[in-house]
Amino acid sequence: MWLDLLLFALLITSFLLVVAKRVIALINYFTMQSLALFLLMLILAYAQNGVKLYLVAGLIFFLKVMLIPFFLKRIMRKIKVEEKLGFYVNPAISVLIALVLVYLSYVFTTKLLHITEALAQGAFSVAISIIFIGMFLMISRIKALVQIIGLLVMENGLFLAAISVSGGMPFLVEVVIFFDVFVSVVILELFVYKINNAFEHIDSNKLKGLQG
Repeated sequence: MWLDLLLFALLITSFLLVVAKRVIALINYFTMQSLALFLLMLILAYAQNGVKLYLVAGLIFFLKVMLIPFFLKRIMRKIKVEEKLGFYVNPAISVLIALVLVYLSYVFTTKLLHITEALAQGAFSVAISIIFIGMFLMISRIKALVQIIGLLVMENGLFLAAISVSGGMPFLVEVVIFFDVFVSVVILELFVYKINNAFEHIDSNKLKGLQG
């Protein structure tokens, strides 16, 4: 029951990300999604009595719930990004597209894949939905900071897909992935900061003027 509720929470936060109109709301929804992923991992660790799974859950909480949102908010303050998001696709249409992506993910997991366990099938369907929605965020929003968040949302989906199919990746691989994600956020912080200094904004739409 709790696992189903957490999977539902992961999916709902994905829709909240799609309709968010402010950068701070987007960061907060990503934090909520990561918190749901942490709780899901905590329940799995308790059910399997696995020390490594507890450590992975702790890494999720430390990096994705605490540290990465802190860095994202620091980027927002440092570059003085505007609160309002720029949209290529308005929120109403974005929700419809997200619904279509969720449906396609469900069809993919139920019709094309043969996962016998209902919970694993549902988790994998939600995981693919999150990956698609994260990708959609990256291409449907103007600000570069949102595209960073979209990449992080996709990583949440990839992690959920791994634990739903295989019960979890090897511990060393998980640690390397978490460290890679954290380092990527730090590098992207510097990258976005340099863009802001050079062009006085972080709207990726403005970079089209550089096309030759």
